[in-house]
Amino acid sequence: MAEQATRLEAGTACSLYLYGAVGRGKSWLLDGFFQSLEHPHKRRLHFHDFFAQLHQGMFTHRDQDDALGATLDGLLQGCRVLCFDEFHVHDIGDAMLITGLFKALFERRIFVLLTSNYAPEGLLPNPIYHQRFEPVIRLIKAHMQVLEVGGDQDYRSHPTAGSQQRFTQGHYLWPGSPAQRQAVNLPQGREPVQLEVGKRHLHALFSQARTVGFAFDAICEQPTAVMDYLELARRFDHWIIEQLPDLSECSIAAQQRFINLVDVLYDQDKHLVLIGQQPLPDSLGGSAIDLARTRSRLGQLNALGPAGCTG
Repeated sequence: MAEQATRLEAGTACSLYLYGAVGRGKSWLLDGFFQSLEHPHKRRLHFHDFFAQLHQGMFTHRDQDDALGATLDGLLQGCRVLCFDEFHVHDIGDAMLITGLFKALFERRIFVLLTSNYAPEGLLPNPIYHQRFEPVIRLIKAHMQVLEVGGDQDYRSHPTAGSQQRFTQGHYLWPGSPAQRQAVNLPQGREPVQLEVGKRHLHALFSQARTVGFAFDAICEQPTAVMDYLELARRFDHWIIEQLPDLSECSIAAQQRFINLVDVLYDQDKHLVLIGQQPLPDSLGGSAIDLARTRSRLGQLNALGPAGCTG
C-alpha cells in the first residue's frame, strides 16, 4: 500500500483490488491508505451510496448521448483517486452499468482502490449471467493488481473492534421485554406514522426527531430499495427495527433487503437497536449470498437477552 502511494505521486501506480472474507481488515487498509494519502483530488465511497448516485445521474442525463460520462463528470468532479468499499455484483442490470463504469474510470486514468468479499472471478456468481460479466473481470485483471487479504481471524469479532463507531454502540434485544427496552432507553409513548420516502409511503412504528422505528415486515418484506434506505439514513441517526424473524423462513428478496439495510446503516454509521425473539445467530439463517457480511456486522452489536443470557 505504501509503495502504491509513492507510485501514485509519481503517476505510475496500478489500481488495486483487495478481496477476502468478511472482517479481515480490507476496509481498515483502505481507510488507512485514504487518510495517509496527501492528494487533493481523492474520494472514498461506499458501494450502495455510489451506485444510488450513479443510477440517479444516469436518469437525469438519460437524454444525452453519453449519459454515463456526464454522470461521472458530476460525481467525480476532478477526482483522481477513487476508493470504493464493499464492491459486489449480483444484479445483471448493475453488471451492465459496471462494465461501462470501469471502462470509463480506466480511460480517465483514475486510480481505483476497491475492496470486496469476492475475488474477481466470484463476482456475479449466478451461472445464468456470469459469462456476460467476464469482460469486466478481464478488464479488472488487466488494469488492477489483485491482492487477497487473508487470515483466520474476523477482526470485527474482537471486543474493541469499532469501539469508536456509533453502529457498534447499538444493541440486539431478545425477546424485547419492557425491562430490556427501558435498559437501552427506547422511546415511550410511540405513535405509528406514515413516512414519505421518494414516491412511496412507509409505515413506521414511530418517528421522533432523528429517531425512527420500523417493524421488519414494513421495511424488508415490502418492495423497498437501497435508495429508500439511503434517504431515510439522511433523516434519521437512531434506528429501531423490531420483530426480526428467522431469516431462513423469509424470501430471498426479504433477506437481500435486510442485508442492504444493514449495509447502509453500517456504512453511514447509524445507531441501531434490533429486536428479535431468539439469540441473534439463530435469527440469521438463510441462503442469501452476502449474509456472512451481515452476520459479522450485526455481531458487533451489544446483545441483551433474558436474565442470565447475553447471546
